[in-house]
Amino acid sequence: MADPVPRTLAALRRAEAQCTRCPLYQNATRVVPGEGPPQASLMMVGEQPGNDEDLAGHPFVGPAGKLLDRAIVDAGLDRTAIFVTNAVKHFKFEIRGKRRLHKRPDSHEIERCKWWNDIERRLIQPALIVALGATAARSLTGKPVAVQKIRGTLLTLEDGAKILVTSHPSSLLRIPDREDRHLQYKAFVKDLRRCASYLSAT
Repeated sequence: MADPVPRTLAALRRAEAQCTRCPLYQNATRVVPGEGPPQASLMMVGEQPGNDEDLAGHPFVGPAGKLLDRAIVDAGLDRTAIFVTNAVKHFKFEIRGKRRLHKRPDSHEIERCKWWNDIERRLIQPALIVALGATAARSLTGKPVAVQKIRGTLLTLEDGAKILVTSHPSSLLRIPDREDRHLQYKAFVKDLRRCASYLSAT
């Protein structure tokens, strides 16, 4: 029997909280659903919740989220008007001492969680979707994506949805060289400014 399709964001959150579509629910603290206005014109899709998001139950509240918030402001966008979510809704990690370290979702986990992301898109119907990193891009396009080859370019999915692929903010935090990190941050903001320009023209 097919799963019933939630018809509101509230129903979607309740359904996601019961998700057993892949094994990740077994070790995560909780599901982390998307958040934002129900008719947001811009949707941002990350990879998965991190440790902070898993504990808080909200997306993009950790260090990468804070960097994203700053970049959104620098790009001239309004954070409160954006729906933010993740390609995978549960935190995947490995234990290292007392720490839970991020582990990249595999293709099966991405595919199983795509059900939820497709419902989010149908409910919100954003004018533009930003894929933050390779996992989000794979979830949205259905195939592996080389982020650096297509970043900043507006693409059209098979269903007509417009997406822009860029880096995940967590990748910027991992750059050891300060000058290089600054340059990559500027490139990231430039990508987000393209989003602002596109939305203002539509």
